[in-house]
Amino acid sequence: MKDYHLLIVEDDISVGNMLQEALEIEGYEVARAYSGTETLMFLEKKKPDLILLDLMLPGLSGDELITHLDGVPTIVTSARSDLDSKIEILKKGACDYVTKPFVISELLARIEAHLRLVSERKGATISVEDDVIRAGKIALDTSLMTVIIGDKETNLTRTEAAILSILMRNAGRPLGRNTILDRISEETPDCTERSLKQHVSNIRKKLQQLDDIDHIETIYGIGFQFNES
Repeated sequence: MKDYHLLIVEDDISVGNMLQEALEIEGYEVARAYSGTETLMFLEKKKPDLILLDLMLPGLSGDELITHLDGVPTIVTSARSDLDSKIEILKKGACDYVTKPFVISELLARIEAHLRLVSERKGATISVEDDVIRAGKIALDTSLMTVIIGDKETNLTRTEAAILSILMRNAGRPLGRNTILDRISEETPDCTERSLKQHVSNIRKKLQQLDDIDHIETIYGIGFQFNES
């Protein structure tokens, strides 16, 4: 049995039933939600390893919901096929986008691929204790706004610390620019989409000065990804 818990967010009962049956045959543990609001209530109690998300939901739509999924890998399944919609959803934080109608074998393959990344992340040395976030040999103190790698240390601005915190908590996973901005909006209301790129560039340079490694990867058309090494 695959030791993964998946959440299907789909208001079309027949589609949801088909997905659940296919996933359970593969050995996944499956839960269901039928609206955006129900999904948020579910996530307060349990965090799945991956979410399959339809966009056309009653109440809180999938477009609105996706920025509130707290780093859970999310594959969007939608009848929208235009490129602009796909790009916008990926920028908001989805890890993949599958257009309906889809071939179930392809969707299962995509799910398996993304869950491999989840497994790698679980095995990664990421920890959060009090105000200190650790990823491998890198430690970020969010209260002092400092980064330590080995015996070297550098200071960050408040905005840089907030951005790096989000990236490190999601190490190894691409984050869209809008996702980053949404999650740091309360701490750094002055950070904009235009200035985000410069802030990330500043963080990258400061980290490189400590161990001569580029820890932040630019994912074209999506955003940024933090890598331990």
